[in-house]
Amino acid sequence: MSIQSALLPILVLGLMTSSVRCAPLPGRQSGPVERRWETLYSRSLARIPGEKRDISRDSDYLTGIKRLRRLYCNVGIGFHLQVRDGKITGVHNESVYSLLEISPVERGVVTLFGVRSRLFVAMNGKGKLYGSAQYTSECKFKEELLANNYNAYESMAHPGMYIGLSKAGKTKKGNRVTTAMTVTHFLPRI
Repeated sequence: MSIQSALLPILVLGLMTSSVRCAPLPGRQSGPVERRWETLYSRSLARIPGEKRDISRDSDYLTGIKRLRRLYCNVGIGFHLQVRDGKITGVHNESVYSLLEISPVERGVVTLFGVRSRLFVAMNGKGKLYGSAQYTSECKFKEELLANNYNAYESMAHPGMYIGLSKAGKTKKGNRVTTAMTVTHFLPRI
């Protein structure tokens, strides 16, 4: 091994530690010159935490990564879930009312929002699906990935109740279906 190749790691380590020294110490007031030298890279090397955001995880409606999808249920002739005029139904061919915005609100919990109708998919205490203009606790659904790569959507407000479509494309009551039934299996499609 040559002397130059042995000195290269020492030189790189020396440059990295000098960049860490540019970051101000946590308990020390920093002036305008020191703030200019403070970078994300130097903060990450020194493991100094950055500023905290004022958004809490428990807020009503978090803006996460929104997915525009159509939920396809392969029951009967195959239906897409649609939100139209406050009614939730199934439609065989894709329509403007079947385009949904799936937004995360908690880990594993999503809302389904009809893009055209501007209504949330919600489920009441009797297991009936309806379109809601306001975001409420009945609009939250737990998104479960099933073994066949389909998803099932369980109501968070009413555990044990799932979104389901009949063979005719009508919604089934959430308390009469389980994930063992294919009427609750939905495939998010673009």
